[in-house]
Amino acid sequence: TRGSVPAAPGVTALQGASWALLLSAEGQVRDPLPTAEGKRGCLLRRRRLDYVNHARRLAEDDWAGVESEDEEEEEEKDANEEEMDVDVPRKLPKRYANQLMLSEWLVDVPSDLEQEWVVVVCPIGKRALVVASKGSTAAYTKSGFCVNRFPSLLPGGNRHNLLNDKVYSILDCIYNEAKQTYYILDVMCWRGHPVYDCQSDFRFFWLLSKIQEEEGLGEKSRINPFKFVGLQNFPCTSESLCKVLAMDYPFEVDGLLFYHKQTHYTPGSTPLVGWLRPYMVPDILGLTVPATLLTAKPDYAGHQLQQIMEHKKNKKLAAGKSHLSNKEAAKNGCYELEHLSTPQPANSPEGQDEAVSQMEN
Repeated sequence: TRGSVPAAPGVTALQGASWALLLSAEGQVRDPLPTAEGKRGCLLRRRRLDYVNHARRLAEDDWAGVESEDEEEEEEKDANEEEMDVDVPRKLPKRYANQLMLSEWLVDVPSDLEQEWVVVVCPIGKRALVVASKGSTAAYTKSGFCVNRFPSLLPGGNRHNLLNDKVYSILDCIYNEAKQTYYILDVMCWRGHPVYDCQSDFRFFWLLSKIQEEEGLGEKSRINPFKFVGLQNFPCTSESLCKVLAMDYPFEVDGLLFYHKQTHYTPGSTPLVGWLRPYMVPDILGLTVPATLLTAKPDYAGHQLQQIMEHKKNKKLAAGKSHLSNKEAAKNGCYELEHLSTPQPANSPEGQDEAVSQMEN
């Protein structure tokens, strides 16, 4: 909830409880350990809590104060490269990279799936970070590249409905080119109010209620050239999942995203968001589902399931042996799903590459 102290990514429940005790009556973080390591840890935790400033930076493209940190990291990296005698060109920082919360394959089924999880049916498309601010709307890839800029009826996304500079919105979307539609998966900020630290079930409820208040958002027009449509979520009971797989959808279905109800929005890959292709539900979840187009197994089904299982197994083995830092692990392992897209049949070169890339990216 908004009133509680959220647990930061990578912080255990015990650490989170200790973290809460560090907050003084004035809301300032106190350092119980007068050591450099203790101060650094508190600084990192406080930074993770700074959702308001993070949303503002994304909305205003204002990274003052962050520049010095990047320069220090770049200088350290350059020094290491000089030692190795490697000539690497200096890269511009990608401020909008790795801002999306990405899934992992739902191979290890949680015991509380029916009670504590919801499922979202996803259309075929590409993941996009959408930022509406200063009277314009921008769409970024997972890697941080701006691929489109246009007006929209999102709060802050059109100069005609811009009341002040503090009105901005940040969304996690799937863009379907055929439908010219941004399907909204999740919300990180709406009308200047960040909800990174809110639970998934609240974010989904709040998002759908806010979308309904914005007239014309789901229709194409001169000032809203792309539709913005919210995606529904459903319970994960056996009965509900069977109904979900038997329903008709206004788009071509790619797969199912499973969200833990209490998950805060944390950029990066997380096991609290799971991904399955519809045909995998009987094998992975052990359900008897209706025979529909969604549940029909493609030719590459066995090949893909085998690859997923092997990939998961190898990741666990590597994690057990590795002592990499979080930054190094993210660099080497990347994310399992760069975007949502249906692979080609496994017997084609494209299909084999695609099946692997979905797991590796």
